Amino acid sequence: MKVVLFCGGLGTRIRDYSESIPKPMIPVGQQPILWHVMQYYSQYGHRDFVLCLGYKANAFKEFFLNWRQSTYSDCVISSSGRKVEYLGEELPDLRVTLVDTGMWRNIGERLMAVRDHVKDEKMFLANYSDGLSDVPLPEMVEALQKSGKVGCFLAVRPPITFHLAEFDDGGNVKRFRVGADSDIWINAGYFVFTNRIFDYMKEGEELVIEPFQRLIDEGQLIGFRYNGFFRAMDTLKDKQLLEDMVERGNMPWQIKNSTTSVGTAELAEAAQ
Repeated sequence: MKVVLFCGGLGTRIRDYSESIPKPMIPVGQQPILWHVMQYYSQYGHRDFVLCLGYKANAFKEFFLNWRQSTYSDCVISSSGRKVEYLGEELPDLRVTLVDTGMWRNIGERLMAVRDHVKDEKMFLANYSDGLSDVPLPEMVEALQKSGKVGCFLAVRPPITFHLAEFDDGGNVKRFRVGADSDIWINAGYFVFTNRIFDYMKEGEELVIEPFQRLIDEGQLIGFRYNGFFRAMDTLKDKQLLEDMVERGNMPWQIKNSTTSVGTAELAEAAQ
C-alpha cells in the first residue's frame, strides 16, 4: 500500500528550526522525524512512499539522493573504504517518489497534486509527517475495510498539560480534570483512505475541512480512537521530549524494538 507523506508546510510553530530546514527534516536523534515516520510504515511492509514537497523541497531531494545506510548503521569498512559490511539487520529498501506540490498549497491541494501516483491503489495511507505513534496500523486498515467507508483518521487525546474545569447549569464548579482524562479527541494526522476520497474533494479545499464534512454528512468517515503513544513535534519542547526518549532507547514507534509504551497521561506529565 502506498503512503502519501505531506512535507510541504512551513512549520511556523517550531520556527527556530524550520527557518533553516523544513519541519519533517528536523532531527530526532540522528535521523529526521520524517525518517522515523517512514520506518514506522516500513515495519508493516508499506515501503512505497509519495512525498508532497513544498517549502525547501531541495532539502528532501538532497537527503534521499545522498542517503547511505552506513550513515545510520554499525558497519565494518575495509579495502580503503571500497568494501562496507553492515552489522545487524539491513534496513529495508524503500521506494520514494518526490513531488514538488507547490509552496503555498494546503494539505488537500497537495493530495490532489499526487492523485495520479495513487490512482491504482484501492486503499492508501497518508500522514502529516510530524508526529510519531505506536498505533497498530493493521487494525486501522482493518477497521476501514470492515466499515466499507471512505476514510479513517487516528484520533488521540491531546497532550495538554492544563486542567479542565467543568461547571453545572448554575455555574458551580463540578470538578477539575487533567487533559488526559477529558473526552476531547484530536486528529493525529494518520490516515487510511480508499481511492473514493477524491470524489469528495475539490480544488483549493483543505482536506479536513470541506471534504471531511462531506464524508461526515454521508457517514463515510470513521475515527480510530487510540489511547497509546502519540506525540507531534509542534514545538521545541516536543522535540526535546522526543530527543530524550531516543537517548533512553525508548522509541515505541519502532514496533519491533519497542519494550516500553508511553501513554497519553505519562506524556502529559513529562511535558509539564
